[in-house]
Amino acid sequence: MDEKLRDEKAQKDYYNMLHFVSDVQHGIPQLCPCGSITKETVDEDDTYDYLPGKRYFVCKDFVNDGLHLRQPWVKAIQEEVERLKVKFYEQEKLLRECEALKAQVRMLLQRVAALEKQL
Repeated sequence: MDEKLRDEKAQKDYYNMLHFVSDVQHGIPQLCPCGSITKETVDEDDTYDYLPGKRYFVCKDFVNDGLHLRQPWVKAIQEEVERLKVKFYEQEKLLRECEALKAQVRMLLQRVAALEKQL
């Protein structure tokens, strides 16, 4: 029974690690799920015409077992740009709302000043 429980825990840990690897592959990665830092590398074997190879974000301790990070540089940069676009649009919307609130405050201040003159 202990051996079966140990195997089940090991399998659960393996699936959790696969889940962590899939989650970390969004945007520019800072750390691999194994805890190592990632570095930017160029695969010299993967050249096309005049291009010097593909860039990747790779775990410092990369082993091709599916539990370490090796993400294409272009994909990471595209996702990071998309994330920043969304953040920019949210900030722009917030700025517009603030401008509208400023206009309302100015109008209210004018009303208050007019009411104070009447008293």
